[in-house]
Amino acid sequence: MDRYDQTKLLLSGIVIGAGAVLAVQTISSVRRQDSTKKTQILKEDIRNGLEDCIGNTPLIRIKHLSEATGCEILGKAEFLEPGGSVKDRVALKLIKTAEEANLLTPHSGDKVYEGTVGSTGVSLAFICRARGYLAHICMPNDQSTEKSSLLLKLGAMVTLVPPAPIVDKGQFVNRARALAAAQTASETEPGRGFFADQFENPANWKAHYEGTGPEIYQQCGGRVDAFVAGAGTGGTLSGVGKYLKERLESVRVVLADPQGSGLYNRIKYGVMFDIKEREGTRRRPQVDTIVEGIGINRVTANFEAGRPYVDDAIRVTDDEALAMARLLVEKEGLFVGSSSAVNCVAAVRTAMKLGPGHRVVTILCDSGTRHLSKFWKKAGEVAGDEEMTLDGVLGCGEVGKGVSLEGEKSGYGV
Repeated sequence: MDRYDQTKLLLSGIVIGAGAVLAVQTISSVRRQDSTKKTQILKEDIRNGLEDCIGNTPLIRIKHLSEATGCEILGKAEFLEPGGSVKDRVALKLIKTAEEANLLTPHSGDKVYEGTVGSTGVSLAFICRARGYLAHICMPNDQSTEKSSLLLKLGAMVTLVPPAPIVDKGQFVNRARALAAAQTASETEPGRGFFADQFENPANWKAHYEGTGPEIYQQCGGRVDAFVAGAGTGGTLSGVGKYLKERLESVRVVLADPQGSGLYNRIKYGVMFDIKEREGTRRRPQVDTIVEGIGINRVTANFEAGRPYVDDAIRVTDDEALAMARLLVEKEGLFVGSSSAVNCVAAVRTAMKLGPGHRVVTILCDSGTRHLSKFWKKAGEVAGDEEMTLDGVLGCGEVGKGVSLEGEKSGYGV
């Protein structure tokens, strides 16, 4: 073999060796990547108790409402919270704040008292159990029966009282406050009584400023044209509205208010009054509506905390809320409660004012399962063979009579 052939053979060996080394390195690299991928897939995601599951709910596009208005109407799915409603956020914040202030001590006999129409009570009941407390809930006796039944199943004490104005000592909020003070003063009953005070306690709106608001902002990639929500305590509207307004100057914050509530006039005219509540015409002592959870005829600290950030208010009739609830089942499979239906009607009207191409976010507060014996009893069955339209929803009741999507004009100029 001459020198040329030897050189050729040597070079061939070097190439083959290099190729083998490269192949081994490539295979090892792929195996390492596969191993890394498998490690990432198997990464643990374990929550520390049920209360650690609160928050980070999905933001869903409500398809039918979006397509009908030309806007993107998004609902924050708070009915997927572990306790079934947006009030989980508030209840946890109320209790944690009290613990930090040494007003509550777990497993000491301390009891949490609250006056509520139901949802906050349910949230407090399960969180109290999870953190070593008992809950005592006072609520009006005209609320849906499934709420009080659920509270009892969760181990809470329940006191039902007749509906009454806030000036009445027997009103459900005042009753809860008095019971909490009585336990604290008692020499025989163990532990202290803590009145959660969801209407006036700033921990309420801060729960949404620190949680719901940032989540919506991030889920929307920082693009929100309007936020629409009803108000009972006012915490959701205030907390989310304040958070969004501080970051998006042009965002519209809109109150959705049921008939009989005075908040609409509070925003529009600076006064708390509703024609259905004038003396001699009330059918019940609180707010004259079938809707539960939102609407009120007094000013609360949590509502006032966010009032400077509220741009507009939309009043929604009971008939509109009932029709919207049916439409959401018919077109979306969404089975929501009365306050969510009110929010969706107001979200549609806001979208119509803004005009096509805008993004409107609202809150889907809780499921219709909490409203079977009252709101959904009146709404009736959704048979599946009824051709429901959004124009039909907006044509219900005195507020929406004669209004159609085609006839509505843009009112915000943005």
